[in-house]
Amino acid sequence: MAVQREEIFGPVVTAMAFDTVDEVVAAANNTRFGLAAGLWTQNVATAHHVAGRLRAGTVWINSWHADDITLPRGGYKESGWGREMGAFGVNDFTELKTVITGIR
Repeated sequence: MAVQREEIFGPVVTAMAFDTVDEVVAAANNTRFGLAAGLWTQNVATAHHVAGRLRAGTVWINSWHADDITLPRGGYKESGWGREMGAFGVNDFTELKTVITGIR
């Protein structure tokens, strides 16, 4: 469904049946976008395994929209460029230069 593939700014919840974790990851990644994702489970090992495979800039586990200004924010694919906030966000606004001299 389009609501599951497009970047919908909610609140919107959709539900799909699945049999395997691979099916969940494939369905979640079947979009041009990847700003954020949320997953709910009682198994923390599964949660971290799935979070690592999701192509999203932020993944919330058993929570939603819990943010901290020290954490980088940004998406994958067509959901933004670079990162905002946190140390990674500062890098987008800096321009490094190396100057070397032979003067002693």
